[in-house]
Amino acid sequence: MAKKTKVGFISLGCSKNLCDTEIMLKHLLDAGYEITPEETDADVVIINTCAFIESAKKESIDNIIDTGWLKKHHTLKGIVVTGCLAERYQKQILDELPEVDAILGVGSIHKIVEAVDSVMKNVGKKSAAKYACFDDKEASELGGERIITTGDHMAYLKIAEGCSNRCTYCAIPSIRGKMRSRTMRDIIEEATALDALGVKELNLIAQDTSAYGIDLYGKYELPELIRGICSATNIPWIRLLYCYPDKITDELVEEIRNNPRVVKYIDIPIQHISDKMLTAMNRHGDSAMIRENIAKLRSIDGMVIRSTAIVGFPGETEEDFRELCEFIKEGNFDRFGAFPYSREEDTPAYDFEDQIDEQVKQDRYDIIMQTQLPVSEKFNEERVGKVVRVMCEGFDPVAESHFGRSYAEAADIDGKIWFTTSRPELRIAEGEMIDVKITEAMDYDLLGDALLPLA
Repeated sequence: MAKKTKVGFISLGCSKNLCDTEIMLKHLLDAGYEITPEETDADVVIINTCAFIESAKKESIDNIIDTGWLKKHHTLKGIVVTGCLAERYQKQILDELPEVDAILGVGSIHKIVEAVDSVMKNVGKKSAAKYACFDDKEASELGGERIITTGDHMAYLKIAEGCSNRCTYCAIPSIRGKMRSRTMRDIIEEATALDALGVKELNLIAQDTSAYGIDLYGKYELPELIRGICSATNIPWIRLLYCYPDKITDELVEEIRNNPRVVKYIDIPIQHISDKMLTAMNRHGDSAMIRENIAKLRSIDGMVIRSTAIVGFPGETEEDFRELCEFIKEGNFDRFGAFPYSREEDTPAYDFEDQIDEQVKQDRYDIIMQTQLPVSEKFNEERVGKVVRVMCEGFDPVAESHFGRSYAEAADIDGKIWFTTSRPELRIAEGEMIDVKITEAMDYDLLGDALLPLA
């Protein structure tokens, strides 16, 4: 039997990009390719890139260059670049990164087999044309069968593609196109398949998850979608990520409050609290709306709120920044992240006057994160002595401790709960739910003891 071509993957950026990676994995496996977790063992490496901000672009380019080293000094035969960097900088990649052998736009991920076939067919042919495909992203197929890479217990479910908000700092609409919701039927069918695989935590994601359905059904249908998923599956944890504050409707608040399978956790990027900054960013709604909707969510017992903000946006004064800091000090967010403004070409804010010095941006970032730190510490300290339900994610032999997450920790972005058992020989299975008594709080992680049933 002929040796199978081995394909390796490097998936960068957000969980939405990871869903695209998982679709490409399925296509390649169905076509008979072998997937390897080691780039050094691969014949072809696919790099699914991010290009949201400058640091993400640099990471993507560095990965391409580093992987190119394997072509010169190892057995790697080809590199395929996909994702946002490919969509945004097609010509520059083809002209300036000779290590790249094929490139796919965000609307062409279903052509991944053709791309890899082309790379393998042209190995050793120096004059061969590089494969490039950039189908209409706004007409491309949404969703598709996937190989889940996040373990048997947790999965992301992308419910829409693109974004129509047009924030002045953001290149996503030009990269990914306008918002297109998947049909409710399609999403529920995928959720049912994930339930059959044993998934216990379903993370609903999109560029703007709370806008789901407005393009298809004429109104925000996230609450109805949640009800449909709950009716069709037995998945115990449903988590909402990337919900914009202006679309936190009363119906959504009540669904979170009253549905025991929707975890009391929400991610709502506010980006700022100064009305002047919100207007400059073209964010929908004002500071009063943000405060009102946070108050509604806070009325839900046990609610955990995560958010992000941008510091150093053009025209941000010390007064604007102090207003944001004071808002953070008030303890509005249990989880919080910030980003120094990244000046992105082809966005309106690129040409704004009063651009902020890079050092000032970094200083403000440091200050805002230090401002949040005692808020996060207080949240964790208040959990000491409480018993929480934890989904086990594994065992670390070095730490001699299991680790996992409660409803209050989202995968990849929040901390973990590390816990031991009274029976050192016991290994709790990945995905198993277990009660843990919290004994100690660190900056972002928690320590605890598992409460095992009596043997």
